[in-house]
Amino acid sequence: MVDRSMAAKHDDQEFVEYLVRAIVGNPDDVKTERAVDEMGVLITLHLNPADMGYVIGRQGQTARAIRTLLKIVGAKNNARVNLKIHEPEGSQRPSKPTETQADTSVVDDLKI
Repeated sequence: MVDRSMAAKHDDQEFVEYLVRAIVGNPDDVKTERAVDEMGVLITLHLNPADMGYVIGRQGQTARAIRTLLKIVGAKNNARVNLKIHEPEGSQRPSKPTETQADTSVVDDLKI
């Protein structure tokens, strides 16, 4: 007899790994950690820094979609599941120029 409780316990983690490996350019670098506490299940996703853009997506749409699907998988197993995307040490997010930076560059271009 197969114990489904043990297999169902990690369906959420396997789902995240499968989904992310299909999206990224370096699928061998995808790793997940699973922690359970009183708040529910937390899956931490580790991946190659070059693949961060693929997983996060434009304005976070891909990450939001993965989290939504993961919540459905968790609900099927009566668990509250959350996803944390680990930001590697030394990675840099593209910064948006502030209004003063944008205004300064425009003024510099005028050469008055």
